[in-house]
Amino acid sequence: MSDHGFTDLGTADPQFSDPRAAEILARVFGYESFRGDQQAIVDHVIQGGDALVLMPTGGGKSLCYQVPSLVRAGTGVVISPLIALMQDQVDALTELGVRAAFLNSTQDWQDTREVERAFVAGELDLLYVAPERLLTERCQQLLARGRIALFAIDEAHCVSQWGHDFRPEYLGLSMLHEQWPNVPRIALTATATDVTRVEIAERLALNDARHYVASFDRPNIRYHIVEKQDVRRQLLQLLRQEHAGDAGIVYCLSRNKVEDTAAFLCTQGIDALPYHAGLGAAVRAQNQSRFLREDGVVMVATIAFGMGIDKPDVRFVAHIDLPKSVEGYYQETGRAGRDGLPATAWLAYGLQDVVQQRRMIDESAGDDAFRRRLGAALDAMLGLCETVSCRRQRLLQYFGQSITPCGNCDNCLNPPESWDGTVAAQKMLSAIYRLVKERGQRYGAGHLIDILRGKETPRVLEHGHGTLTVYGIGKDLSEQAWRSVLRQLLAQGLLMVDQEGYGTLALTDESRAVLKGERTLMLRREADKPVKAAATPRNKSLQPDLPRAAQSVFEALRSWRAGIARSHGVPAYVIFHDATLREIALARPDTLEDLGFVNGVGIKKLESYGESILECIAELAE
Repeated sequence: MSDHGFTDLGTADPQFSDPRAAEILARVFGYESFRGDQQAIVDHVIQGGDALVLMPTGGGKSLCYQVPSLVRAGTGVVISPLIALMQDQVDALTELGVRAAFLNSTQDWQDTREVERAFVAGELDLLYVAPERLLTERCQQLLARGRIALFAIDEAHCVSQWGHDFRPEYLGLSMLHEQWPNVPRIALTATATDVTRVEIAERLALNDARHYVASFDRPNIRYHIVEKQDVRRQLLQLLRQEHAGDAGIVYCLSRNKVEDTAAFLCTQGIDALPYHAGLGAAVRAQNQSRFLREDGVVMVATIAFGMGIDKPDVRFVAHIDLPKSVEGYYQETGRAGRDGLPATAWLAYGLQDVVQQRRMIDESAGDDAFRRRLGAALDAMLGLCETVSCRRQRLLQYFGQSITPCGNCDNCLNPPESWDGTVAAQKMLSAIYRLVKERGQRYGAGHLIDILRGKETPRVLEHGHGTLTVYGIGKDLSEQAWRSVLRQLLAQGLLMVDQEGYGTLALTDESRAVLKGERTLMLRREADKPVKAAATPRNKSLQPDLPRAAQSVFEALRSWRAGIARSHGVPAYVIFHDATLREIALARPDTLEDLGFVNGVGIKKLESYGESILECIAELAE
């Protein structure tokens, strides 16, 4: 594929547009035109310029280095953090007729030697390597023997030590500029604030790189955040009512919860698999392979799972524990709906999540500056959870972008109530103050609520708390309402969790203004009882239902695709994405020429599958 007669053009010209890029996009990948900044990025890298690309998951980042690798002389070297996914990435490119390979620890020495020989001989268009391998002397000596078109550093946020997916190996990648100063580098990520973007550029020595920042908005994803009550039941309701039979990911904070949740879902008839770092490598690889290659599998996982996942038809991402940061949340939810079709990002969180996260920060081993960063990240995440305005607006504001209300999040669809919670907050803060001042005692949420609601529990009676002036002054609110008040006080920094690990609550410097009536608190009102919601309709305006005749063609094509994928030993989406099959079903082409005009049908796939697709369509017409 590579044009081995191409000469580097030096400094990038923003007006330059290489016609070979558009030709390769159409012939190899089957797309008529680039999207967004893709054209500008591709042209810039083709000319030899460095680039730092921030583009949301599903936005087409891979084309930004794949197309230049096919235009420029030599082999594009892609640094990818997860060896478990390299096989699928290479399979997908091979299906397109691209000469791609990888080097990682899963290969035997004969396969490794053959890939190395092909690279040196100039027979590869793209070579995938993990950062750990690239930093070895053997790999660097190999690269020195071949011709390199470019270096693509995928998941570049892994270089950020303050990020959610820090990988220390990435810190060594600045050596690429030192050893190959004339080879362009393109660093790509789906998640980075302005601060993280600067850090990526500094740590990778991309000081002169051109920055391309696309919109972080994923309009096909519906954001929905609920108060955690009976989280297993809530999750099951989501899966049964809105995502029956869909592929999805459920994120948990602990390994034990991963295994318990996966087992529970299995007992409910849902095909669920666990994934966490404590499982053996073979089990993780097997579960990941099933998730990628089978329809309707739900992966229950810690954040150890997901980076680089290319599965386009993930219809939901659910969090049953509070994420530690907005960046992590955005990265994880972005794994839903890569195909542009409607998807759900669902999060359940409660008071205990806030207490646990605050305690983890206080107990962390880092210095004060480190803990302040963690605290700021958590504050931003809590702000997203507690907002009464558009979720998507709040999410994008974190990344320095602004939009009008989206109309596709829970707050837009069912605007929540807010209420003046100043008096309620004063009652809770007074109870904590009285216990400390009069008794020298500190307690957790449950006991404080019992005191305010005037409950005669054994603990209240034993400690004589029925004589406190605050006893029974909060009977007007339910236990659930008080837990919501406490959660929001913690979220706003008006309460703190003790640093001794007991989960007791204490006042902060900011509490005084509320106690003295100098600050008004507007709080989010939660429903006293869980609402049994009807199935939330998917946003059909984004992807209208197919007409009945086209739907039957689509289903037939999906069955055809499944058989081809099984015979090739690859995930179904490697053959064709659903979006391509939908377009074929609507167009119902009856010639190879007409089929070639469908987005996603490149020349190699047309040659490999064209006749078979036309036969499948013709059989339905009989």
